[in-house]
Amino acid sequence: MLLGLVTNPLSQNILFVMFFAIYALTITGNLLIIAVIEQESCLHKPMYFFLANLSFLEILYTSSITPNGLRNLLQESKTISFVGCFTQMFFFLGLGSTECVLLTVMAYDRYIAICQPLFYSRCMNPSVCVNLLCLSWGIGFLNSLVHTVCTAMLPFCKDHLIRHFFCDIPSLWKLSCRDTHPNELVSIFVGGCVIVGSFILTLLSYIYILNGRKKAFSTCGSHLMVVIIYFGTVILTYILPGSDSYNEQKRVLSVIYGVITPLINPIIYGFRNTDFQNAINKSISHRRIR
Repeated sequence: MLLGLVTNPLSQNILFVMFFAIYALTITGNLLIIAVIEQESCLHKPMYFFLANLSFLEILYTSSITPNGLRNLLQESKTISFVGCFTQMFFFLGLGSTECVLLTVMAYDRYIAICQPLFYSRCMNPSVCVNLLCLSWGIGFLNSLVHTVCTAMLPFCKDHLIRHFFCDIPSLWKLSCRDTHPNELVSIFVGGCVIVGSFILTLLSYIYILNGRKKAFSTCGSHLMVVIIYFGTVILTYILPGSDSYNEQKRVLSVIYGVITPLINPIIYGFRNTDFQNAINKSISHRRIR
């Protein structure tokens, strides 16, 4: 199979530098969040437990597509094996779906902390947190398995040119010589349950926060912005149908949720957080004293 859209060498070089910079910042930012949360005992709370796991998830998520995309930008032959293509798709979809559920869990955690503070220690004890994390990964990869298997069963008899920078469901459907409407229905039903369901539950959590504690909602406003950007681009790409011209725009949207969002998340959830900023300053002060 052949991958890629851009053939102009100058454009490829510009894209390589841009994507490499974003990828490097994403990895560095998320690793820093994990390190600070691990080091500072004051951050050993459910909220930061989920944040550390979100950062770990973002590293895996963007790494499932970006390194191969960067390699293809430097090579004339942009190929990927059949097995490699579906392996990439499986992990990208699985990690993306897991992030959808995990963002919902994080919104629920904020709802309990802000609106039900007296029950927080009981509702979000370590055992519950681990179970919610396992549930996120389980739902995410079960969703991915369904889509990957359904897509792999299609006969691919066209030119095998994937007009995208990574293997994605809509792009692979275009290579099939069989009607893909059943696959599209599976995508809408199964994917919709996970993506749209997670989005609705997340919005409900923030609505209850707004109704219960309007002042506290300001601290979650930035979180809500990330949620809307991420879920919005994913829903537009996978759930809503579109024409061929609109599908071209979907490829741009996939760059947002696959490459850019993993960079935004550590900034919004971590570095804009007062407790996290204090923990970084404390860590820097300790190093200076030493």
